[in-house]
Parts: sequence; structure tokens; C-alpha cells
Amino acid sequence: MSSAVDICNLALQRLGAKSITSLSEDSPSGRACNRVYAHARDSELRAHPWNFARARAQLAADATAPAFGYLKQYPLPSDCLRILPNDNTGVISTQDDWQIEGRKILTNDSSPIYLVYIKQVTDESEFDALFIELLVSRIALDMVEAITQSNKKKEAASTRYVLAQRDARKANAFARAPQEPPTDPWVSARL
Repeated sequence: MSSAVDICNLALQRLGAKSITSLSEDSPSGRACNRVYAHARDSELRAHPWNFARARAQLAADATAPAFGYLKQYPLPSDCLRILPNDNTGVISTQDDWQIEGRKILTNDSSPIYLVYIKQVTDESEFDALFIELLVSRIALDMVEAITQSNKKKEAASTRYVLAQRDARKANAFARAPQEPPTDPWVSARL
């Protein structure tokens, strides 16, 4: 089982830096890990529809409607990083009639709406093993300049990140049944 410190220590090991005992450690490595860890984790989660980070929610409309343009607004779940297409009825099945503003979804769809989304996963034990490898590579890439000042290590970290991203996304794709791409309105208009 990995923790944030374990993940950061793997990244530091790749850079040839000393390990840390906590993210709040007052050392160059500790400060660098503290600065990049949460941002790297959340941006990698948001960048791809990871199966382990999927969540579903049924949302009720706010009591107040938007000022104009849409009939209803719904609060996003507090852990929502990205909305995914939804095969069920709900806000995302009608592709053209919704948008996000702040932490709300504005739409004309009636309540409740069904949302599939990528959640902010803060418990590292929920991470897929290849996502951990990707996160380690991302953190090493983010810290390489501050820790090593080596262009050679920066190039190696960049290459390793690209390969880890490819492997993690490929494994994630094989963990689901094949998904049909949405029908383009341009094509369906001719049928």
C-alpha cells in the first residue's frame, strides 16, 4: 500500500535525492514534494477518465434558478474534478444543453440529474498500480529542476513520464468494455 510520502520518496529516489519522512518536512526535498504532490495528483486524475476514480451522483436542483439562459442549476459534488459522458438519462446525455459555471451545472434538464464524474481521490490505497507509477513519474518531472538542476535527468524524467502515461492509460482502457463513440449530429442528420 502506498502513501503520499511513499510516492514522493519513489520520485525522489529516481532523482537521486534523499528520502523524506513527511510532506511537511523542512528540507529541500520535503518542501518540493509538499509543493507539487496535491497539484500533480489532481491534474493527473482530471486529465483522463480513470476507472478507479469514477463516481456517480444524483443531483437535485438548487432552489434558485440562474439569472438567465438556463432554467435550473445543480451544485457539483464537492469532490468532482471532471464530468464524464453519461449513458443514462440526465444532464450529460443531452450534449448541447448544459455548461459548468463555478461549482454549478446550468441546464434545462429537470431534477434530478444523473452525473458520472471523476472524483478527487485522496486515499492512495484506492490508486491503480500504474496510476501510482504515472504519479511518481509526474512528481519526479515536476521536481527535477529544483532538486537536480540536471538537463540529462530532466530529459530522462520526461521520457519516463510519457511512457508511464501511455502504459497507465492503456491498462485503464482495457479494464472496461469497449465504448461506442457518440454519434456525430452531422452523420445522423443524413440517416
